[in-house]
Amino acid sequence: MRIPAPSPPKTAIFFALAFALGVGVLLGSLGVWLISRNSDSEPWTRIWSVFTARKSNVDLSQPTVVNRIRQLQRLETVVYTMDKVVTGEKNSLVLPDFLVGDRLLLLVHGEVVAGIDFGNLRSGDVKVSGKQVRLLLPDATVFTTRLDSAKTRVYSRQTGLLVPTDPNLESQVRQEAERQLQESALTDGILRTAQQNARLTITNLLQSLGFENIKFD
Repeated sequence: MRIPAPSPPKTAIFFALAFALGVGVLLGSLGVWLISRNSDSEPWTRIWSVFTARKSNVDLSQPTVVNRIRQLQRLETVVYTMDKVVTGEKNSLVLPDFLVGDRLLLLVHGEVVAGIDFGNLRSGDVKVSGKQVRLLLPDATVFTTRLDSAKTRVYSRQTGLLVPTDPNLESQVRQEAERQLQESALTDGILRTAQQNARLTITNLLQSLGFENIKFD
């Protein structure tokens, strides 16, 4: 009597078919790729693009936007430079200057840097709705005011015959020069320009993230 051979398990048959199907898809894709590389015909290019197409996903959530803006930290948007002559002097109420006076002319070159500090940006300052974002932009501020030591020099110094040169006068004139420099920058609208430039920078950043409608408060 002949005993029939046992039939293979259904699980083994399933995995065998799945493996064969996977190999077939892989070989078919490889064949399409090889044909498309050796053919100038547009249909093969379109077929291959179906297999190789990738989808870009951009996170437009509110926390992501807040973090990206905070990464800008202290965004410097304006550098204001100026050259001028600043005078400092000390006089006596009794004796003339040629005896006890001390006068210094300082030729200064300095710069004022302004921008916006995004380090303290609050989550509530950014509101996201789809591809629209509304941002409460912090006020612009002056970051630094400094003199360029390499381009700042004493233009002239006149000291009275009866007194020594005051070692503190130049430092005092430099401090006054910084004050005048910042005052001139503020008068010329450095903060307004810094705010405008910051809006442009943030707009470009948000557009690169995929937002289409950007509003500022």
